[in-house]
Amino acid sequence: MTSLKQAEPTQFSRILAIGGERGELVVTNDDIAGPIDSSDEWIRQRTGIVTRRRAGADKDVLDLAEAAANKALHAAGLVGADIDAVILSTITHMHMTPSGAAILAERIGATPAAAYDVSAACAGYAYGIGQADALVRAGLARHVLVIGAEKLSEIIDPTDRSISFLLGDGAGAAIVGPSDTPGIGPTVWGSDGAKATAIRQTHSWTELREDPSLGWPTLRQDGPTVFKWAGFQMAPIAEKAMAEAGVTAQDIQVFIPHQANMRIIDQMKKQLGLPDTVVIARDIAETGNTSAASIPLAAERLLTEGQARSGDLALQIGFGAGLVYAAQVVVLP
Repeated sequence: MTSLKQAEPTQFSRILAIGGERGELVVTNDDIAGPIDSSDEWIRQRTGIVTRRRAGADKDVLDLAEAAANKALHAAGLVGADIDAVILSTITHMHMTPSGAAILAERIGATPAAAYDVSAACAGYAYGIGQADALVRAGLARHVLVIGAEKLSEIIDPTDRSISFLLGDGAGAAIVGPSDTPGIGPTVWGSDGAKATAIRQTHSWTELREDPSLGWPTLRQDGPTVFKWAGFQMAPIAEKAMAEAGVTAQDIQVFIPHQANMRIIDQMKKQLGLPDTVVIARDIAETGNTSAASIPLAAERLLTEGQARSGDLALQIGFGAGLVYAAQVVVLP
């Protein structure tokens, strides 16, 4: 009988490099306050956002993703041909098929790398890191490119007070590869479809086809529901991720939550009992909420500005539409 062979596993993986690309347009609170009958003061108090970054009409989500991917490749000392798999986390690639990841793989010279998209909204990057970790350790890939990329300005209603004023455009990319020591803790992830309408598209493309008067679909959210869910149910998920990784809050040096709302970030820090010495990502103040791109962009800022260092132990957690979530403890590149 022929003996079936399986891929040779690798014991450990880690993030080797991170790259980021933000929309080139700086949009202030004053720029968007009028249509939502609001003010700079109200937006700052409610969200912590001072500006958000958005891309011009000449750039799409794949342009942002490509720029971030190339920066991550350069930082890792790799080229596209070194990538064995591309995972693109996004909800704003405007084509059902082909996948944005396949197009991106071709653009960066990674063909014939495996390539697929992940639709997990604000948890998408953390989902991608969990999958990349598994692919590398299973021996199915040596280097995996994970990108969280969004052009959320494509799906906003300027008059919407529930979510649109929060949103920005950008992309963050990470390269995951083999390591001599553990660099990515177990991913704790899940979903709660019973609350799927808490963050939603206003109507489907089928409904738009049947009734063009509905207009372009945009995002909406039930703010109180989302705030309560994120503010109180995500801390236990982060605690579980730390427990699965065999660390405690006192071991964490950097906290990188999804950049949804500054009040949620502060509330989670308190609930987790993180020490005052922990560096907390607050990229939302200048970049806004970029959904799947927010965690890698926040990590890239901390590293670039010297607030965090290579080798620091970071707790990251993404949560959003679905409702979905994912958390893991990682060693920063």
